[in-house]
Amino acid sequence: MKEQLVEKATEFLEEALPYIQRFKDKIVVVKYGGKAMRSEELKKAVITDIALLKYFGVKPVIIHGGGPEITKEMELAGLKPVFVNGLRVTDDATMKIVQKIFKNINAEIRENLWQLNVASVEINDCLISRLRDKNLGLVGEVIGVDKEKIIEAIAKDKIPVISSIGIGVCDDDNGKKTIYNINADTSAAKIAVSLNAEKFTILTDVDGVNKNGELLSHLSLSDARKYIEEGIITEGMIPKVKACIEAVEHGCKKAHLINGTIFHSLLFEIFTHEGIGTEIVKNGH
Repeated sequence: MKEQLVEKATEFLEEALPYIQRFKDKIVVVKYGGKAMRSEELKKAVITDIALLKYFGVKPVIIHGGGPEITKEMELAGLKPVFVNGLRVTDDATMKIVQKIFKNINAEIRENLWQLNVASVEINDCLISRLRDKNLGLVGEVIGVDKEKIIEAIAKDKIPVISSIGIGVCDDDNGKKTIYNINADTSAAKIAVSLNAEKFTILTDVDGVNKNGELLSHLSLSDARKYIEEGIITEGMIPKVKACIEAVEHGCKKAHLINGTIFHSLLFEIFTHEGIGTEIVKNGH
């Protein structure tokens, strides 16, 4: 048994070393949310992976969502969640719930990082936004990223933990900024592009993009768009794949959709040859 453990550890370290060297001092943007947060054990596994990235010299940036938690809180309040093309219709009451849930999740992530002796900082006002579609209510689209606060946090050796809340570009009549609910996948892509991130990874609750029951390990930008149009990629996967397309199209070398409910999937993706999930790149290779 001891010899097998040594052999397994040696194989992993030998395989991981080139990737540790490659990603040292590089920014990796991780969108964390959904069912990857479904249990305390799973939460701690994800945060441990991110902490290990930091100890390996990688510069992680976390953008979190919280869809299932928001839906649960809405139902407790007697509100019915409504989605259009994967986006949550957001009225004033829903927006208050979004802010409450995001505040709690952000604090929990930072507490779990602190337990692992990793410094982090909450950043919630870096997504400059405007109204996306009046039919969606207080749902915004990101038109700019105030990246200086994120860069400053990284320079201070802290992990930025960012809630997907948008700040309106215009004051209202009372001199108050409008707060928008932003799709976390879209927000993460915008941030990854603004930081010229080496890698952009979305943790989801499926293995990746499937076609005819087969997992696609690589997907080109053109095929990704085609599969959305053809209905192969549907519902909640649409904004995730679109976010990956945007990130790669505007400067990120690679974007990944991986199953965040698989323990340590983030490490498997970054530090092994085979990887995991679906990798979206310009040419599909």
